[in-house]
Amino acid sequence: MVKKKKPVVPQPAASQEKQATLKDLLNPDIVSKLKAQGDAWKAEEEAKREEVKKRAQEAQKAEKKRLENDFEYLLNNSSADWRKHK
Repeated sequence: MVKKKKPVVPQPAASQEKQATLKDLLNPDIVSKLKAQGDAWKAEEEAKREEVKKRAQEAQKAEKKRLENDFEYLLNNSSADWRKHK
């Protein structure tokens, strides 16, 4: 089968110039407000992540403290080599 060649269409002169972006079309005040809102959302998400991480660390600490007071856990997880403690 023979592939058909697509005709080459010359680009118009207007597309060669820099095209207007949304940032260029919007009012600079609106752009600054949107950036500020985006930064606020990022900071809020970071604070949430830090809070979740802090809670996980506190839960792990509490579990460790609870297990240190559990005699059965300590007995099962201690080494049986008592010679090193002479």
